[in-house]
Formats: sequence, structure tokens, C-alpha cells
Amino acid sequence: MKLRICFFLLLGLTFFLSACDNDDPEPGKGKGTRTVLAYIMADNNLSKFSADDINEMMEGMKQVNASGCNLLVYTDEQYSTPVLYHIYKNKKGIVQKEAIREYEEQISTDAAVMQEVIQRAFSEYPADSYGLIIWSHGEGWIPSPLPVKKNVSTRWIGQDTTDGTYYLNITDMASVFETVPHLDFILFDACFGQSIEVAYELRKYTDYIIGSPTEIPGPGASYDKVVPAMFKEANVGIEIGKAYYEPYEAKYTGAIPSDNSNWTGGVSVSVINCAALEDLASVTKQTLTEVERNTLLNGNLFDYDKRSKYSSGYVGYYDMKQLMQYLSADMNAWTSVADDVIIYWRSTPKNFSGIIQSMFPLPQEATCGMSHYIPVFPTSAATTAYRSTAWYEAAGLSKLNW
Repeated sequence: MKLRICFFLLLGLTFFLSACDNDDPEPGKGKGTRTVLAYIMADNNLSKFSADDINEMMEGMKQVNASGCNLLVYTDEQYSTPVLYHIYKNKKGIVQKEAIREYEEQISTDAAVMQEVIQRAFSEYPADSYGLIIWSHGEGWIPSPLPVKKNVSTRWIGQDTTDGTYYLNITDMASVFETVPHLDFILFDACFGQSIEVAYELRKYTDYIIGSPTEIPGPGASYDKVVPAMFKEANVGIEIGKAYYEPYEAKYTGAIPSDNSNWTGGVSVSVINCAALEDLASVTKQTLTEVERNTLLNGNLFDYDKRSKYSSGYVGYYDMKQLMQYLSADMNAWTSVADDVIIYWRSTPKNFSGIIQSMFPLPQEATCGMSHYIPVFPTSAATTAYRSTAWYEAAGLSKLNW
């Protein structure tokens, strides 16, 4: 009798251990080392790329030590409602994607929506450090709609076409960042993200900003390479920059890409160290000299914006280093600080512009990878908006009568 009892106890114990072993629950939500959220605003004509990028992220997670590393993906695509996913390795080391929150239809470019998603992700998956990917269309510092008076929000990134077209202005994004933990990095996987106006607005909320001063490739970042870089401890900003640039450098031929699956058209990527941005504003203000606006506009400054200057969509994203060669009375002092700001800058010899459907030369050595705006008309709505930027005031640009 005792033997039978022992047998059934052993059988029960064996069954219990087997059931636990076969169960692959999501890893616990204890405090990790880093949590990264990809915020994908794809309710627009980029929607077809989001699923591929999420699959690349899952491939990238295969190379990440699962212990303490949390990757969350919020995606809002056309013809479907938004979902927040957790991508993780189960106990067997298999990468899985679990929907942890399904939303009703909402405008993902709305600051309140972004705030809720980021707060949920970071509170449910707390960590010692945090990172953020902003994925969508982008238009640098330019606001939408253009304001007609001072002290209104400027600069946008992200597009949502639910029942219309909506944008997320950078100042609204900054207000969201006031309510969430400090970020190790922000990766802008969007066009024209790497401008001094955008970086200065966000300088208090992140250590590094990674992005492009011009148009990005159609497929965006190669996330199978970028995801492992995001979870590295040392030099994370530069590591992400390299992981974005190097796969495209390897494919580069200088030829117009035949399709998005074989992008031969190059890329430009820079990394900004936000800790040095206030020093850059100070040296810019101290060394600023007055130069006629038309001298700048009619000169040979490199423009990352390849739209026609006479088109309604043209902005003008001029290379900041080349601009300061005109505006700074002490270029050595300015360059010394700028080198602390722009810690990584790489470009293939040419980049493809989807706007003009052509390759254009981009001289890496003669440029810096960060753009600066030059107002064209003193009384325009864009100039009015520009005067409300934090950079305009900090750099003393009123001295130029801009």
C-alpha cells in the first residue's frame, strides 16, 4: 500500500514537472536592464513595410540575450486596429510575439495616445534604461498645419490617415517625454529627422538621437541588425548608427534601386550626443555674424531637401556645418563643440531621392549630417513658426533678423 502511494505521488510529481516544462509563459515582468519600444505610425502609405520590419525585429531578437531585454512594438496600420506586442524569447530560446494590448481605432499621432502607449510599455516592463523608435513619415521641424502666430507647436513626425490626415508635432512629442523615464536613445526611422531644431527641442529627454538629415531608404532600418545594437551596453548610439548604415553600405552600387527588396541607393545616418547641444547653442550665439539672407540662399550650401525650391512642399534642410562657415566668426571654436555633438556621420557617395526619383551626390567629408533651416520670407507662416523654436532663441538667431 505504501508502495502504491509512493508510486502515485511520484507519478503526480512527474506530471507536474512535465506540465511546467511544456508551458512557455512570457518571461516575468521584473525589472530588466533595458526596455525598447518601437512606436510604428503606419496608418498611411508606409503600412506595407511595417509587417516586414516587425519580422526583422523578431529575427534581431534571436541574437539578443533575453535576460532583462524587453522589446515592445506598437503598430497602427491601415485597415486594422492598433496592437501593442511584446517580442521575447521563451524558456526554450524561441522568439515569440504576444499581443499584450489591442486597441480600438485611434489616432496614433495624437500626443495623448502616444503618452498612454509609452507609459504602459515602460510601467509594465520596467528597466534600468529605455529606448524608443519613432517609425513613420517625417518632415523635420516643419509644423502641420503651419501656424500664423508665435508660440504654437512646430515640427512634425508621424502621419495617421484615419478619417483624414493627422501629424504629431515635435513639441507635442516633447510634452509626452516630460511624463516618461529618460531615454538612452531615440531612433528616428523617418525622413529629415536629423535637424538641429528637432534635436535641440528633445535634448533633455534622451542621450542620443539617431537618424538621417535627408530621405531614408524605402525599407527603413534593417532591424535584424539594429535590434541587437539597441541592447548593447556601451556606445549604444554609435552602435545603432552603424547597424543602420552598414547593411546599406554593403548593398550600395550607386544605381537607382530596382525595388525595396534590393536597395542599392545608399543611405545617410548620423548620431547626435544631446549632452553637448547646449554648448553648441552657446558657441553658435557667441560667434554669430550677420550675413545677408540672400547670400546664404543663393550660395552653394548643401541642401538635403531635393524638392524644387519653387514647389509648395519645399522646406530647405541646409547642412549646418556649411552654413556656419558663413555665419561663425570662429569656425575652429564652433567645430570643436560640433564634433562633440555629432559623434557619428556616414553617407554613401550618393543617395536615392524618392521625391525626384534620382540619385544625388552627398559629400560626407564636406557635410556634418545635421541640417539647419534658413527662413526664405520674413513674413511667412514658416518663419513665424521658426521664431518659436527653442533653437532660434538659444542660438541668438534674432541677431540675423530671421
